[in-house]
Amino acid sequence: MVKRVLVTGGAGFLGSHLCRRLLEQGNKVFCLDDFSTGKRENIAGCLQQPGFELLCQDVIKPINLPVDEIYNLACPASPLMYQANKIRTVKTNVLGMMNILELARNTKAKVMQASTSEVYGDALRHPQNEDYWGNVNPVGPRSCYDEGKRMAETLCHDYRDQYGVDVRIVRIFNTYGPNMRADDGRVVSNFIISALTGKDITVYGDGSQTRSFCYVDDLIRGFLCMMELSEEWLGPVNLGNPGEYTVLELADKILKKTYSDSKIVFLPLPQDDPKQRCPDITLAQTKLGWKPEINIDEGLTRTIAYFQQLMQQAGLTDSGTSRRDIG
Repeated sequence: MVKRVLVTGGAGFLGSHLCRRLLEQGNKVFCLDDFSTGKRENIAGCLQQPGFELLCQDVIKPINLPVDEIYNLACPASPLMYQANKIRTVKTNVLGMMNILELARNTKAKVMQASTSEVYGDALRHPQNEDYWGNVNPVGPRSCYDEGKRMAETLCHDYRDQYGVDVRIVRIFNTYGPNMRADDGRVVSNFIISALTGKDITVYGDGSQTRSFCYVDDLIRGFLCMMELSEEWLGPVNLGNPGEYTVLELADKILKKTYSDSKIVFLPLPQDDPKQRCPDITLAQTKLGWKPEINIDEGLTRTIAYFQQLMQQAGLTDSGTSRRDIG
């Protein structure tokens, strides 16, 4: 049976990978994006396929489509971009979520909400499991995103309880891979671009803060597992790679893989930046049968090759880095 699937934020980093996978499964895919952070290049291959339809629209506006499933990925995910217009970020998370839930209520569609590990804030529990309520500053520089996503989860609970909407919540931990924006301010893309261009790699704080990095293909597989679960289960469930690395360890890996002579420089740690971030994925393993399969070395090799190709096409790298195989 061909499913009609809506992906909001479908031209973004995660959305573009998801659209491609859904098309490969034979679905009719509606990609909704206002291109505030998404890129047409990300979905260039999808645009040629008959089962794909692009809708240039902001999720803040009401949506009327005949759909069976909805993946709500609409919202900037990097601090640089979601802090650029904080009120818009809140509206995307709250008004956009309500529009999605109203559409699901009217069409009886299933919804997967892309929440975030940011709901745990600067966590006091490590690793973080789904029972942890978090340590979030409600009026800090990151609160437009943190609290916006927490409010979106509340709306999902309420629409399920009051209207019986089939909603599934995943909490996404740091994810990387091809189709990331070079200018999105996230640590993996920042470090790779700096290394490829010979610029200083900026580390905030002393670099001892930890993150776990999940390759995008693994995450998308987790999305599909959650949506395809036969029972109605709200979650939330953590999706991420429990392998934990300091920021300095990540910088060192990227420097070695790019054969870069870039130097590491240190700047003060931003306010409310989490000191530790690592998922407990026990629930994802037991409930979904999911765990990541691509280790950080393989994932970084693929991601560096992607950015290297982009920069060579734009004439932004010299032959010093591009002569050598990335690995």
